[in-house]
Amino acid sequence: MSPAPTDIVEEFTRRDWQGDDVTGTVRVAMIGLGWWTCDEAIPAVEASEFCETTVVVSSSKEKAEGATALTESITHGLTYDEFHEGVAADAYDAVYVVTPNGLHLPYVETAAELGKAVLCEKPLEASVERAEKLVAACDRADVPLMVAYRMQTEPAVRRARELVEAGVIGEPVFVHGHMSQRLLDEVVPDPDQWRLDPELSGGATVMDIGLYPLNTARFVLDADPVRVRATARVDDEAFEAVGDEHVSFGVDFDDGTLAVCTASQSAYQSSHLRVTGTEGELEIEPAFYNRQKRGFRLSWGDQSADYDFEQVNQMTEEFDYFASRLLSDSDPAPDGDHALVDMRAMDAIYAAAERGTDVAVDAADSDSADSDSADSDSADAAAANHDADPDSDGT
Repeated sequence: MSPAPTDIVEEFTRRDWQGDDVTGTVRVAMIGLGWWTCDEAIPAVEASEFCETTVVVSSSKEKAEGATALTESITHGLTYDEFHEGVAADAYDAVYVVTPNGLHLPYVETAAELGKAVLCEKPLEASVERAEKLVAACDRADVPLMVAYRMQTEPAVRRARELVEAGVIGEPVFVHGHMSQRLLDEVVPDPDQWRLDPELSGGATVMDIGLYPLNTARFVLDADPVRVRATARVDDEAFEAVGDEHVSFGVDFDDGTLAVCTASQSAYQSSHLRVTGTEGELEIEPAFYNRQKRGFRLSWGDQSADYDFEQVNQMTEEFDYFASRLLSDSDPAPDGDHALVDMRAMDAIYAAAERGTDVAVDAADSDSADSDSADSDSADAAAANHDADPDSDGT
């Protein structure tokens, strides 16, 4: 017999991942000093139980040293060259890499060589090939790699996963996911930015925000994508190079569930995730934006309920989860292999939009091998030339 929904959502914000015996502090180096790091990540770490920021790394020595004033725990401000040289490596235990997508690889490689645990922002990189190199670097060095899918430590999402696993909504049939924002009007009002450079971003909308409903659906269902179809459209010429200002995509999961997801960089800010099963339905709305109050609605049988729960800072939850796993000598999740599934799925989504046909997830990966190699070379060149400021956050 399935547990009652009230049993599962009791103590809604409980940290089911945290053991009673976790003690200690993980010292974190922030790689990249854009607005997300300064306004979101560093304050989130300061509010955490198990982390502190001790090192910041920037393209400018002056900027890095100036950022040491953000919190008392920061003792070193380094340039990227100093980070690669291993300066102050004894002052931190782990790194948080929050640069543009196409610049993740070199910083993760250095962190791995230094024996540091890695929390890398999503998506893993700008191409499948570079993402595979990143995962391989951590595997060779035997260092923990966690990818920063902060929705996986969001209480509303974790409760949704528990309800689906317990069979409260029956067998999952459909997922509807959506995320949109006005990138050039409200987020980064500059058309000359890395998100609109395919070498550095890998794509504008699927890679940046379409990933939220895709990965969150994977987590809630505990299933992986096997086939996709997609349509992409560009209205603003600023998006011509990346080709996906607005996108809709369908996903077939290996458990038989079908998903329909939409995302836009030029639409009203909105987000939701809805899972419909044979016996009920659950919905999180708003779902994905950290500073919006999440709503949670569950319908089962002839009953329905809206749950009012304490809102948590998604970033603080993510950092505390990462640190607690390291302090308990446990592997953090989601790991690099999990993130590679998303990279291959997004590759297939772009291929499906271009071809106008369904694309198997693994098939798209092999078809794009040559272009991935070219993208890898281009991104390496961009990193070497600092064509994009690594301080421009990728989140």
